[in-house]
Amino acid sequence: MLNRLKNIAKDLLAIAWIRRIYENVNRAFLETFGSSRILSHLFFFVSFITFNREQAATLRGRRNYYRNKKAHRRSHVELRRNIHRLEKGLIMRPRREVFARDYIGETLEFYRFAAQQVAASPSSMDRGEMDWAHNVLEEFFSATGTTDPTISAARAAFEAVGYRPSETGLVPYHKKQISSVTFEQLEELAMQRRSVRWFDDRPVPRESIDRALEVARQAPTACNRLPYEFRVFDDEKMVRTVSSIPFGAAGYAHNIPAIVVVVGKLDSYFSPRDRHAIYVDSSLAAMSFMFGLETLGLSSSVINWPDFEPLEVKMQRTLGLEVSERVVMLIAVGYAHPEGMVPYSQKKELDSIRRFNALG
Repeated sequence: MLNRLKNIAKDLLAIAWIRRIYENVNRAFLETFGSSRILSHLFFFVSFITFNREQAATLRGRRNYYRNKKAHRRSHVELRRNIHRLEKGLIMRPRREVFARDYIGETLEFYRFAAQQVAASPSSMDRGEMDWAHNVLEEFFSATGTTDPTISAARAAFEAVGYRPSETGLVPYHKKQISSVTFEQLEELAMQRRSVRWFDDRPVPRESIDRALEVARQAPTACNRLPYEFRVFDDEKMVRTVSSIPFGAAGYAHNIPAIVVVVGKLDSYFSPRDRHAIYVDSSLAAMSFMFGLETLGLSSSVINWPDFEPLEVKMQRTLGLEVSERVVMLIAVGYAHPEGMVPYSQKKELDSIRRFNALG
């Protein structure tokens, strides 16, 4: 027994030395190549595979953005972007008499193409999006002067389209100043929502998922593009298949009643400068989604999705994802098991996460 304990001690000591050597070598390596952008570029030039998937996704997304401009789609992101730009011009104080000269012609091209799609196949496009575009354009031409030749030409082109919206009033408005939801109620909801990993063996109503998504889609996104998709799986076999892919669901994947894969869509952008917007925008929507679930008696747990090539390949094949579609996170959804527990998860003090007017 004594010899066995000695051998175990030697093994532990050897492991500790290996870890220490690895950490020292790793730190020296990072100190060197992380000291300047030139050396960092050299490192990633050699180890190009590290961010290759994101690079490929960004380029494919940009390619698809331009391809899609002449394709019939459920949602036209380029139209959404320009209509939202018009809305921001309409709410400026003071508002300029004439604005949007540089993109109103392009906007009318997008609008005309979308209207042609609706005329050819009314159910092939999001009619709320089309009605909103028409309403905002109508408001824009009503608010701008008639003497500017660029605006006048665009107004004539708008009237010539002849689209008739089913909804009106989808234009900028005065925000409600006082919330009917108190801070105490919101704080209670935030404290109540915790990451649940043990669920009751009960199906998740699709109506509840949809109601929570109605809240999620209200989250802000860059130029109102909503560059994401929530892929919901509630078939038992499919849930097992999807939930078994990420590392983060190890140990409880078999217990998940429904799982949501949040997918960012890089074909919503024409510039690589916006490549991070899918992560920001979809995360804002995901948090609102989980708050919505909580109010409906459903619990959730975010499953981390690291950029790990073997898992990326597996998920891409399983879900049939395009190269420009990137998984942002997974969310387990279900009714919390009455005997299940959740981690306490102590949060950082405010002084650790907040600084006022700090420049350094």
